[in-house]
Amino acid sequence: MDVEKRIQDLKDRLTYIRDVFINREDDSIRLLSHKLNELLARYKEIPAGVGNDDLVRIEDLFNFSERKLDLTLTPMDRVRIVRHPQRVCLKDILENVYDNYTEIGGRGEYNIDPSMCIARAVFSRRVGDKLINQMVMVIGQEKGHGEAFRNGGSVKPWGNAKALHYMKVAETENIPVHTYVFTPGAYPVEDWPGAAQQIARNLYELAALKAPVISVFSEGGSGGAEAVGLADRRIMLSHGYYSVISPEGAAAIEGGLRDGKRATPELIEKCARQLCITAEDNLENGYIDRIIQEPPLGARPNHYEFFRELRRELIQATNEAVSGVKSMKLYRAMAVRASKTDDAESIYMRWTLSPRALNRLVDLRQRKFRAMSRNARLDGTGIVNRAMAATKGTIWATHSFLRYDLLGRQKKRLDAMFEDLGAEAHLVRHKLLMPLKKTMDKVLPGGQEEKNSRIGDEFKEKLTRLSCPEDGACLVGSEWAWTSPRSQEDRTITCPNVRTQHCPDLWVPDLFGDFAGVCPSCGHHFPMEYRWYLENVFDYSVSKEFNQQLESVNPLGYEKFDLKLDKAKEKTGLKSACITFETTIEEVDTTVAVLCAPFRGGSVGAAEGEKFIRATERARRKRQPLIAYVHGTAGIRIQEGVNGVIQMPRCTIAVRRYIDAGGLYLVLYDTNSYAGPVASFLGCSPYQFAVQSSNIGFAGPGVITETTGIAVPPDYHRAYHALSRGHIHGIWDRREVKKNLHQSLLTMGGRNLYYR
Repeated sequence: MDVEKRIQDLKDRLTYIRDVFINREDDSIRLLSHKLNELLARYKEIPAGVGNDDLVRIEDLFNFSERKLDLTLTPMDRVRIVRHPQRVCLKDILENVYDNYTEIGGRGEYNIDPSMCIARAVFSRRVGDKLINQMVMVIGQEKGHGEAFRNGGSVKPWGNAKALHYMKVAETENIPVHTYVFTPGAYPVEDWPGAAQQIARNLYELAALKAPVISVFSEGGSGGAEAVGLADRRIMLSHGYYSVISPEGAAAIEGGLRDGKRATPELIEKCARQLCITAEDNLENGYIDRIIQEPPLGARPNHYEFFRELRRELIQATNEAVSGVKSMKLYRAMAVRASKTDDAESIYMRWTLSPRALNRLVDLRQRKFRAMSRNARLDGTGIVNRAMAATKGTIWATHSFLRYDLLGRQKKRLDAMFEDLGAEAHLVRHKLLMPLKKTMDKVLPGGQEEKNSRIGDEFKEKLTRLSCPEDGACLVGSEWAWTSPRSQEDRTITCPNVRTQHCPDLWVPDLFGDFAGVCPSCGHHFPMEYRWYLENVFDYSVSKEFNQQLESVNPLGYEKFDLKLDKAKEKTGLKSACITFETTIEEVDTTVAVLCAPFRGGSVGAAEGEKFIRATERARRKRQPLIAYVHGTAGIRIQEGVNGVIQMPRCTIAVRRYIDAGGLYLVLYDTNSYAGPVASFLGCSPYQFAVQSSNIGFAGPGVITETTGIAVPPDYHRAYHALSRGHIHGIWDRREVKKNLHQSLLTMGGRNLYYR
């Protein structure tokens, strides 16, 4: 029986090797196949003819060949390794790394989302003669070993919502969180609460979660990975990958493939290499902290030494995160930093943190992500200008502190006191003088009754007269500061709603001139250039732009991407897809960040992320509202790889710091807004609105159909669907955007309503 099991194990190993190296035959693979076939033939004829020495020899040959083949792995080979059904999964880790665990939030296929596994787990450690149990919350995607109901580790929105719930439970119980990233990407459905919106919520909460968070990356696919991957320590398995998109997805985009056409294996291999997705690439770029070495050709469930190594790494990483913020633990903190992973179990440190230590932990986490991707952008600002900007920032912060905190706090107290006194005086005056006033009104002619009648007539006339532009309610015939170049075309156009609304044909100069691209009959919004909003809503021509020297580059050396960037810069006159400036909206000083669709689809890379973060920091220092106008975004720029996807947690952290400081953050969507930005720093805003012409979602219709096989209806991403599931909080007419923004500034905000 033992011989049969060992032979079956050899057959499984050979199948695994062939699956990994699916597109090529190697001398080592052919030799293994030949030797195993000889062994199988001999065993079939004479089972007793296969002895232990024969099995040991061929097992040694397999071990040697696997080590040799491991040195030849390409990035795409590693992708096939992490996708293989024999790959270790989260359940294997729970069974072999932790000493005990209880799965919570549902079990197996009866879970509300079985691709998200959550467990309360225990490390049992002996310190002297005492046995100590250290609790952790384990959260991660569960792929299983080929189970169809696990959905391949693609988590649905409610699965990420469940993960967030138990992160907050861990925060309440003051225990560490261990997250495992085993996902090709999130499941792109927009059912409530919406894929993008839920990932944004997870990132927003993780940005300030008061619990040590340790993440282990095996397969990290874009937004699905970031939903649980924002951590104090990020560890990656040596055969894993972490990427902005799958190599197949990148190949489909690069090849311009449509209608279900498949990319060639050569193009997929090329994209996998150019995306820099391996553990070594991510360690070099600073996006992970450590690599855990796996056995040759990747860890499988029977590699018990790997589980012991992972256990030691997890304890070491948790000790490091805790010791970095604990006070009065100097010797043990030094010992943790100086120790090797092998010594981790011998150093005991309580993982419960004080409120002050938790605040330090959050601050260090935020600083860590703020420092990332510095080399993935070009900053043309000179040394002198940088020094001046830093000085200005200090002056703004000091001025805001003196005006709003030091003096403003006292002023608020005095205002509150005088307000209370004034209210008391008004009540006393009203009670004492009202009887006398009523008597005088009755005695004197032309008293209060005549005055009330006159006021009533004026109010009635105001209600019944036609509205005019001065009231801000006239929707047509206004003179705009900037009109679309399309208004120069001498032709007519038909409204898409003509069959249902019977709209008359529209003369283009009127439609894109006076009507601002809105059908006056049914209100259909035609797409409009971002310049229209810049000039007519934000008064860009008289605004103060900043950080315009930050420029998008090609950090990975992606083939032909330099030419595409140069073409976008020449066409738009911009250096990146993000414009940041200060403006005044009806006497309210405001900081604005704009994502421009004409520049590479408004995709976000390192330069765009840095500009957005600096705009957020500027608004925080100057105590100004922050408005993000999204003329359109195709998501994260795939040609920048993880340099792009890391902007999701970076920008979300900046937004979290700004909102926690009391700032007002408004987001306005237009045209097509999808993917990473919507699933992070845009989707986490408490105030999100959309122009009627907008489409909003986690993935475009083509991506959803390709990944899920589900054909979505044409209106699946329309703004009113986003409103119905609570993603956005209002839909605005383009002609009323400026008025509505001003109204929002006067009625919304956090505790620092400093501009009122």
